[in-house]
Amino acid sequence: MKEITIISGKGGTGKTSIAASIAVLADKHVITDCDVDAANLHLLLDPILETKNNFWGMPRVEVDAAKCTACGLCEELCNYGAIKSGKVDELLCEGCLVCYHACPEGAVRMVENLAGHWFTCSTKFGPFVHARLGIAQDNSGKLVAEVRKQARVLAEREGKELIITDGPPGIGCPVIASLGGTDLALVVVEPSLSSMHDLSRVLDLTKHFGVKTAVCINKWDINPENTRQVEEMCREVNVPVMGRVSYDPAVIAAAMKGKPVIQMVSTVVDDIIALWHCMQEELGI
Repeated sequence: MKEITIISGKGGTGKTSIAASIAVLADKHVITDCDVDAANLHLLLDPILETKNNFWGMPRVEVDAAKCTACGLCEELCNYGAIKSGKVDELLCEGCLVCYHACPEGAVRMVENLAGHWFTCSTKFGPFVHARLGIAQDNSGKLVAEVRKQARVLAEREGKELIITDGPPGIGCPVIASLGGTDLALVVVEPSLSSMHDLSRVLDLTKHFGVKTAVCINKWDINPENTRQVEEMCREVNVPVMGRVSYDPAVIAAAMKGKPVIQMVSTVVDDIIALWHCMQEELGI
């Protein structure tokens, strides 16, 4: 089984549009959306919900007023200022549990924390696993790991040969969680200065973790000079540029209709098909 993870250094490069189109072109695959903080791949795939499952984050703490003697030790030890007058501010609490272990009366207790949900769905392009992190919740890396785990379980159960993952942007914990063990990281970049800057950070990240990496330049024709700079940057670090996708307003029109752009009449269709063929060759599928 192979896994492709499509990422970007910044949001708005067109990563999800390309991921959805690749999902249309591929066969015998499971689709996942690991951008759990702002998942939107489902907007293009029209999924039918099959299961909804709870995601439990790090436990929260609360003070049992019946046991508390107001000694103030928990408030004194909390480095985050999350405990005031025997009450815990959930927005400030980092879950370090110092108060839980230090309380001489055992008045601080841990409570379960429902941090979000993950879903399995069916689409006309294949099975789909995605998630939604709750408002102001953390542990998104842990939720990404759960989504990838469930996608692999589903792929093995249904005899699928490929997992296509729409990863999160940036270089933080969710991205790291989405890259481990993947067979190919496709970095989508646009020819803007901010995207080029963030591309260098992403390439450093994938190199650090030893992940096979390729680059796709989306909307390359809006600034051909910057596109040439991106290609030169990739040559210097021996990362192949597998595709150039031109700019076309049809991409926005497709998103408004809730469908992958590969299903539209567009100049980008041939570009994305060529990109997919290069990815297939690289992975041997």
